[in-house]
Amino acid sequence: MISESSFAYVADLLRRETAMLCDPGKEYLVEARLLPLARSAGDADVDRYVARLRTGPDAVAERARAVDALTINETSWFRDLAPYQAFTDVMLAHLLQARAATRHLEIWSAACSSGQEAYSLAMLLDESLPPGWTWRIHATDVSPTMLERVRAGRYSQVEMNRGMPATRLVRYFSRVGSEWEVGAELRSHVTTAPLNLAASFPPMPVFDVVFLRNVLIYFDLDTKRDILRRVSPRVAPDGYLLLGSSETTLDLDDAWVREPAGRVALHRPRAAVRRSAPAAAASSPASALSTALPGARACTP
Repeated sequence: MISESSFAYVADLLRRETAMLCDPGKEYLVEARLLPLARSAGDADVDRYVARLRTGPDAVAERARAVDALTINETSWFRDLAPYQAFTDVMLAHLLQARAATRHLEIWSAACSSGQEAYSLAMLLDESLPPGWTWRIHATDVSPTMLERVRAGRYSQVEMNRGMPATRLVRYFSRVGSEWEVGAELRSHVTTAPLNLAASFPPMPVFDVVFLRNVLIYFDLDTKRDILRRVSPRVAPDGYLLLGSSETTLDLDDAWVREPAGRVALHRPRAAVRRSAPAAAASSPASALSTALPGARACTP
């Protein structure tokens, strides 16, 4: 097992580079993530690899690899289901009216991991938008490895088994060797860019919907507040911010108003002009999403 001093160094490295917390008790995670890198570098164990990170001739490059490996990338298709129902039944219902003049939508999948969230949204937009509408999903992550996976759009059978309905598998994917590849048309709507949520944001458009789910939990209080402050101007005045089920803007940033949509809390800019469809629609049994996902249940890490 990784030594206490090595774990402390890695936790500090991760915090300095990404502001993510790696508290005591996660030694097993650090060991599991870094052991393959240690073996690749020719080190007998993780402690020797950490010594390489400190002073080795290739320390800078190895530290970048280590941070990449330690980045949280837990995800699945249509994860937790309810946010996607709220997306189709509430958010899109409002945006179809509010964007009737431009007939274009901009969506941000922040901390996108390997892309299941971005492509889940892409499928729903492809199925839900009327002819003539255009749309783009901006997928960002701190991990170069994850962004490369999004661009490739290829997933193992095990990954496909985590929430992908058979009807959508047939419609949007093709088999490539032992993997499944997202169709070129759907991939053309998804752009990727590196982005560290804890650092200054690069120039970006204003988004109609921002999915920032299950990532704030890895930051300390001040970093959470700072991220929400910088996300705020990137959300359209009548747009939406989606956080994870255990995350909230309460007591963090008073620029947001929470609106219930079934089991989901939609975060709206406080000055928003509300012309959205009734939030109760998110729990409608006639939802197109719930119909397309018979027997679906919330996915958990």
